[in-house]
Amino acid sequence: MGVLFDKMLLEQQLETLPEWKQAAYKYFASMLTDDNTYPCVPARHGFLENQLRFCFIDDPRKESSIKVLATALKDYGSSSRKLGSYTSLAVFFQTPKDIYGNYTVEDYRNLFWNVLNRLAAIDEHEWPKDIPENPAHYKWEFCFHGEPYFSFCATPGHKQRKSRYFPCLCIAFQPRWVFASLNGSTSFGRKMKTIIRKRLVNYDGFPGHPDLKWYGEEDNHEWKQYFLSDDDSSPIQCPFKHIK
Repeated sequence: MGVLFDKMLLEQQLETLPEWKQAAYKYFASMLTDDNTYPCVPARHGFLENQLRFCFIDDPRKESSIKVLATALKDYGSSSRKLGSYTSLAVFFQTPKDIYGNYTVEDYRNLFWNVLNRLAAIDEHEWPKDIPENPAHYKWEFCFHGEPYFSFCATPGHKQRKSRYFPCLCIAFQPRWVFASLNGSTSFGRKMKTIIRKRLVNYDGFPGHPDLKWYGEEDNHEWKQYFLSDDDSSPIQCPFKHIK
């Protein structure tokens, strides 16, 4: 598996890992199994059914960390379709004290997009022809190694929006194909959306962010959903720069 872990392997080796890795995984596991309250039902199913994959990476500001992430995402993309319809890759970054003690939500937003920009800069594949390169387009999605992904970021800086809090920088990559039945054109997708949105309100304690919409809707911007503000504010321009 290289730098990737599955749930079973990780739990077998957990006590041998550095403390920050143990803490990140234990928090993640408790979050998804805590009385069945976590809003993202597919993520919970994926975790319980061992369909998720995990990766631990050093300080996200280091170039070496981006190279490790590229390897992990490449390996994950090549095997993801064999893992199940609720799969995703959860990446935990070691978050040094100077970041943890000083970064605001906006600082984490900049760091998140910096990671994606540097990752895209070393992508060996061409951008998929069926995915627009302009983030302003409603069908845009981040792509790496020929695979479109929904990217979800959670940070230590989020205090109000509990669903976007994590004790270290965490980025999850969900392949676009897993959403084939989770969209507004299917009864299952519409039912799941209703369940998730209701649970999200209960989990966070206030209404979901106004940027949360369906992929493919003409007023939707996926990039805005990758990193949500701790309040209802929304950035005007996407920080992603696809430069090869």
